[in-house]
Amino acid sequence: MATDDLMTRALETLGDDGPLSVEAIHRLTAVADVPASMTIAEVADLLDISPHTLRYYERVGLVEVARDTNGHRVYDADAVRRLVFLTRMRLSGMPMRDLQDYISLVDAGEHTVPERLDMLLEHRDTIRRRIRELTLSLTAVEYKIATYGGSTGPDVPALDAATGRTALPDEPRRPALPAG
Repeated sequence: MATDDLMTRALETLGDDGPLSVEAIHRLTAVADVPASMTIAEVADLLDISPHTLRYYERVGLVEVARDTNGHRVYDADAVRRLVFLTRMRLSGMPMRDLQDYISLVDAGEHTVPERLDMLLEHRDTIRRRIRELTLSLTAVEYKIATYGGSTGPDVPALDAATGRTALPDEPRRPALPAG
């Protein structure tokens, strides 16, 4: 099952209007149905990432992977759980350098919890800003859809009674270029 499938399953448990919760994350990272050990191909398929990416994550120290007697990688549930987290953080825009720093702190032990918390708080702020930016972009697209006679989603602001416009005006008028 791909990472998107895991996320879809977690989001479906919430419904469309349900608040996000830690329980959704627990469901997302639950690996009870994952075999005790997996090959690189199985993990790549599960997370919808390439074996090359998995090898890279191992090479840069983000995950430790055991080897069988033939030297083939064997991923256990802990490695898969960490990889689910890593893929979520990458999709949320966390830079590789920050992920490496975070994992180094995790591996260093409990005394690094305050530093990890600071990193995650900062990343949360970055994600929230991106969500606001994407919401603004979605509103602009919805406005244009409405302008062209299409129907918009329920999260699109209604017309403002005072201005007669939605939250976003049409494209700005371009000033005339001076003659000459």
